[in-house]
Amino acid sequence: MFPKAPDLHKPNKPLVPNGLGIIYVLASATYLFLLHYFQPDSPALVLAVCILFGGFMGLLDDWMDLRWRYKAFFPLIATIPLITLATRLELRTYITIPFLGTIYFGDFYYFIIIPLIVIITTNTVNQLGGLNGLETICPGIILAGLIFLSGSDATLLLFPFTVWVVLAFFNFQGKIFVGNTGSFAIGITLASFAIISDFKTSLLISLLPYIFNSSLILLTYFLFRTKAAVTFDGEKLSSSHRRSLITVVTHNRRLTERQVVAIISLIVAIFTSLAVLENLFLT
Repeated sequence: MFPKAPDLHKPNKPLVPNGLGIIYVLASATYLFLLHYFQPDSPALVLAVCILFGGFMGLLDDWMDLRWRYKAFFPLIATIPLITLATRLELRTYITIPFLGTIYFGDFYYFIIIPLIVIITTNTVNQLGGLNGLETICPGIILAGLIFLSGSDATLLLFPFTVWVVLAFFNFQGKIFVGNTGSFAIGITLASFAIISDFKTSLLISLLPYIFNSSLILLTYFLFRTKAAVTFDGEKLSSSHRRSLITVVTHNRRLTERQVVAIISLIVAIFTSLAVLENLFLT
């Protein structure tokens, strides 16, 4: 039923069903549409539209292998319902950053900051993947942190989060890939939910490992025209350079795929915990 892709970090490179992130997209959209029906005043409809668009963008990438210059700005379309909701609800137009203070944006928040949040979150989440469990467990950790902070808004994502956890379990086992469909959908979920629930600073802190990873990838590509890659010797992964978060972890050391995923997941969990603590005690 689903197209298959080779698992490059397993012996004999077995074929694994790809693109199962569509299950998350359809399940989440259905749940949110039902929630909107029973709670018309909730932002469920806006979140459903954003997730559907993220899934559609991921499907296009899976089918057509979109170039990065298109993927980088494609999420701008999904900001339209978010900007409309933010202006209607009159969400606060400032961001408080630890040790730097509060930055006020005024109306620029709606038309510059919201699009930047969506673009950066969606693309950085999409860039950190390639290992079983990495592209599902790490976003799941951040999503869990946002849900924990969100109070009554948690209802929006309790069922989608449960579906994502199930997909993450099978992805970590190496039985499925969520594909770009899943990574774009979960990325836009994080951005949209953080904007709707007004946890922008918490999202920023949680995303720091992702931003570090993307910065390394982009800098080394644009400055030296080189790409990050790991070597698989049939048992363990290693790298001879530091061009991404994965290659930093595996630089001059041999680690199993699960060890690498566990280390990076722990890093994301630490920053997500810091984001939660910052929100609870410093905000």
